[in-house]
Amino acid sequence: MNDISQKLSIKEKIGYSLGDLAANLVFQTLMTYLAYFYTDIYGLSPTDSSIIMLVVGLIAAFIFNPIIGVLADRTSTKWGKFRPWILVTAVPLGCVALLAFSTPDFSYQGKVIYAVVTYTLLLLFYASNNLPYSALSGVITGDMGERNSMSSYRFVAVMFAQFFVQVFMLGIIKSAGNGDKAVGIEKVMTVLAIVGTIMLLITFLTTKERIIPKPEQKSSIKEDLRDLMKNKPWIIMLTLTTLVFITLAMKGGSYVYYFENYVNKEELALFIQPILDFLSNIGLNHFGNDPVSAGFGLFNAGGIIFMIVGITLSKNLADKYGKRNIFGIFLFVSTLFILGFYFLPPGDILIIFLSQILHGFFYGITIPILWAMIADVADYSEWLNNRRATAIIFSAMMVGLKAGLSIGGALTTLFLGSFHYVPNSLTQTDTAINGIKLLVSVFPAIPFLIGCGLLCFYKIDKKMEVQIEAELKQRRS
Repeated sequence: MNDISQKLSIKEKIGYSLGDLAANLVFQTLMTYLAYFYTDIYGLSPTDSSIIMLVVGLIAAFIFNPIIGVLADRTSTKWGKFRPWILVTAVPLGCVALLAFSTPDFSYQGKVIYAVVTYTLLLLFYASNNLPYSALSGVITGDMGERNSMSSYRFVAVMFAQFFVQVFMLGIIKSAGNGDKAVGIEKVMTVLAIVGTIMLLITFLTTKERIIPKPEQKSSIKEDLRDLMKNKPWIIMLTLTTLVFITLAMKGGSYVYYFENYVNKEELALFIQPILDFLSNIGLNHFGNDPVSAGFGLFNAGGIIFMIVGITLSKNLADKYGKRNIFGIFLFVSTLFILGFYFLPPGDILIIFLSQILHGFFYGITIPILWAMIADVADYSEWLNNRRATAIIFSAMMVGLKAGLSIGGALTTLFLGSFHYVPNSLTQTDTAINGIKLLVSVFPAIPFLIGCGLLCFYKIDKKMEVQIEAELKQRRS
C-alpha cells in the first residue's frame, strides 16, 4: 500500500467535508422531519408511518449497505475505489431526495405506495453515495492525527447542515408555502437538492485516495465476511452506531412535537422575543413570525452552536487520551442532560434551552470520534489480517446509521400512536403529552447508556492506536 504524502491540505479537508454537508442536508431532514412529514403534512397515520420507516429502513441497512460495501471495495478505476461512487450518485441522490418529500395528490393507498417507493430509492442512493464517501476517509490518509483533523473539519460541516435544517427549515417551509407546509417543503427540498449535488461534485474533484491495496492483497467476499465476524471492535462499533442513531432519530424527530404540543407558547414567545429583536437588528430575521417554529429553531441553534464548540475540542482530547475514553465519558455526560428533559415544566423555557445547550456541547465532543473510530477499526482489520477491506468495514457505520435511523424514527411514530397522539390537533390528552415528554428524554437516553457500557469491551485504546499506526506505516512503506 502507498503511504506517501499523508499530510492533507486545508483545501482537501474542506472539499471532503462538503460531501458530508451535502449528505446531511438529506440525513438531517430525514431525522428531524420525516415522521412529522408523514403524519402532519402528507397525512399518513402514525402506524403506517412507523411501518414504512422501520421496514424500508431495515432493508436499506441490512441489504443495501453490505452490497454497496462489497461492490465499492472491488471497484477499480483511475479515480480510485470510492470517489467514482460519489460522482455517479450525486445527481440521482438530489432528485430522489426531492421526490421523497413531495406530496402528489393520490388516494390514501397511493400515498402509502408512493412513500414506500420514494423512501426506498432515497435510502438506496444515500447508501450508494454516503458509504463510499465514508470509506474514503479511511484511504485519504493513514496518519491518525490528520484523520482526526479531517474528522473535525467534516463534522463542523455536518453541524452547518444540521444548523440550517433544525434552526431555519421549519420557519422557511411555512414561509415558502405561505402557510401550506406541503408546498413549502417541496420548494425547500428543490434548493437543497441542487446545492447538495454541487457540493458532492466538489468533493469528488478535490480529494485523493492515497492508501491503495496491492494486487496480491485482494480477497474474496467470504474472506472479508470471515474477517468481520472475528473482528470484535467492528461488532462493537456496529452495535454502538445503531444505538447512537436510535437516540438521535428518536429525540431529533420528537422535538417538533415537543414544541408544538408541550412547551408553553406564551412563555416561549416572551422568552425568545428579545433574542429575535437582537437578531433582526443584525440582519438575521429568518426565524418566521410563528413562536413555535422560531422557538424550535432557536432551541436547536443553541444546541448546534455548542456542538460545534465541542467538536473543536475533540481532536486534542482524542489525541491525548485516546478516542475510546473520550467518547465514553462525554457520551455519558451528554445523556444526563437528555434525561433532564422529562422533569422540566413547560414554562421553564430558560432551563429547557440551557439543557439543550449543555447536551449539545458534551455530545459535540463525541461526534468526530465515532467516525474516526470506524477508520481505526479498518486499520485494525488490516493490521490483524494483512488485508484491507475499507468499505465493508465502513458498512458497519452505514448499517448502524440506517438501522438506528429506522428504528428510532419508527419508535417515534409508534410511541406517538400508542400514547394516542392526534396529528394537527390543537389539544392533546395528558397521555399523549406524557408520551411526547418520554420521547425527548427517557426513551432516547436508554440507547446512549447501553452504548457507554459497550465501550468497556472495545479494546482499541490509545496505546493500541499508536501501535497499529506505527506497524502499518512500516508495512506500507
